[in-house]
Amino acid sequence: MIKASHISKIYKNDTVETTALHDVSFSIDQGEFVAIMGPSGSGKSTLMHILGALDVPSHGTYILDGNDVGVLTDDKLAEIRNKKIGFVFQAFNLLPRTTAIKNVMLPMVYGGVPKEERYGIAKKYLEMVGLGNRLEHTSSQLSGGQMQRVAIARALVMNPAIILADEPTGNIASVQAEEVMNIFQKLNDEGHTIIMITHEPDIAAHAKRVITIKDGTIVKDSNSHNQRRIKN
Repeated sequence: MIKASHISKIYKNDTVETTALHDVSFSIDQGEFVAIMGPSGSGKSTLMHILGALDVPSHGTYILDGNDVGVLTDDKLAEIRNKKIGFVFQAFNLLPRTTAIKNVMLPMVYGGVPKEERYGIAKKYLEMVGLGNRLEHTSSQLSGGQMQRVAIARALVMNPAIILADEPTGNIASVQAEEVMNIFQKLNDEGHTIIMITHEPDIAAHAKRVITIKDGTIVKDSNSHNQRRIKN
């Protein structure tokens, strides 16, 4: 489903170049649950932006579900983000004065789902994450854990090939974090491909595979016998 080959990302500011990723290669199969883990500044956020088709590599190729992301038009990239990737963000990114059901319906508006079908689909996924009794609650009436569950429901409504979660437990209490991770594990058991960015080892431990990144390079892959090490 995902194949990253020799990906590098270089940011240029006047005459200064900063390498955020250097020669990163890995593949992820359909149905995997992968955590990409690393400290602040390791390059994991840059990698997430590339995996989510929010950015393109400076060098190397990124194949997503058969598409070379680096050669796609902006319109095609937007279509992929809407239909192939379900995003779950640390900050939830919900519309604050909008109900849970309307927040979850939003991707379907942009995705061209007929208006008469949107409510039923959104309700189904909110019920799936345990919020069937919170459909008409706004974000200000929900706890952090509940807001993250709304975000998960929103990520699922377009039936994406991949769920991409960026620090999904970063803004919620530990008890709520366990509830959210249980949802991810259940979704993975049902066949969803999940890629999670985190800096927390206990959260990464919920995944079936952990890719560790440091200084823009993969230093460990729990599924690989040939672990790559940074050269001194």
